[in-house]
Amino acid sequence: MAHYTMGKQTLEMGSRYLTELRISNDILTDAHALRDRLQEDGYLFIKGFHDREQVLAARGEFLNKLHEMGRLDPQAALADGIIGSDNKTAMWAKGEAELQADFPQFLEVVNGQRVMRFFDELLGGPSITYEFKWPRAISRGGNTGAHYDVVYMGRGTKNLYTMWTPFGDIPLEMGTLAICLNSQNFERIKQTYGESDVDRDNIATGWFSEDPIELVDTFGGQWATAPFEAGDAIIFGMYTMHASLNNETDHYRISSDTRYQLASEPVDERWVGRKPKAHYAWGKTTPKPVEEARKEWGV
Repeated sequence: MAHYTMGKQTLEMGSRYLTELRISNDILTDAHALRDRLQEDGYLFIKGFHDREQVLAARGEFLNKLHEMGRLDPQAALADGIIGSDNKTAMWAKGEAELQADFPQFLEVVNGQRVMRFFDELLGGPSITYEFKWPRAISRGGNTGAHYDVVYMGRGTKNLYTMWTPFGDIPLEMGTLAICLNSQNFERIKQTYGESDVDRDNIATGWFSEDPIELVDTFGGQWATAPFEAGDAIIFGMYTMHASLNNETDHYRISSDTRYQLASEPVDERWVGRKPKAHYAWGKTTPKPVEEARKEWGV
């Protein structure tokens, strides 16, 4: 069986630690079934959710920006997205007003009618998206540790949903997003770590764990991922533990996180408006290591 890395661990596909995501295209036109699936699985993995050509056009915007920044290998074709010798990750986490000039196609993908209509139907009413967006290009060796999104954006409704969109075809070895199955039911973690706030509590990265095996052995569940193609998306709630595999390739893994909720519910003020204030206190002073916080929480 194939093996993939998450942080410092190596996981075997098909083992007790790593399996494949379930595809939800079979119920795509049934909002009630989608809500039930989201409750049951903690996520919705949808193939071809976006228009593939539009996603690839947005990918071109990101590649052009990486080229301008000197981050790509000058000897390779731009379209290949080969990482330059500096091997630096690029983050463009900003409000829409700042992103518009460089990434209009990206904004059309994540804010377009197809997406907003889907969330209107899924959530049962008019939906909104946070103006602040999180596109990024992950370099070789890069990954994200296990976390709940609620610790970063939990001051409004808890019925807030993340959509992870890859901009390009992403095999597992390029660092796909991974879901910890049943983590939406990890009550001890939800009542401790899940009640934290990175701006208020200043906890290091905000990640709960960088060890995917420790998390499964201690709390249960199983990691799930899959190859992604341009056009695919995965949607999950604030209490779904997720991370990513390591990017083991020489290609940038380009993806974005965007957020959606009912317009009628409370909004986390850090992420909305023409110039969202974003994280205003996190990291401004010496942060508390998550290991120390976990001892205090008893998890």
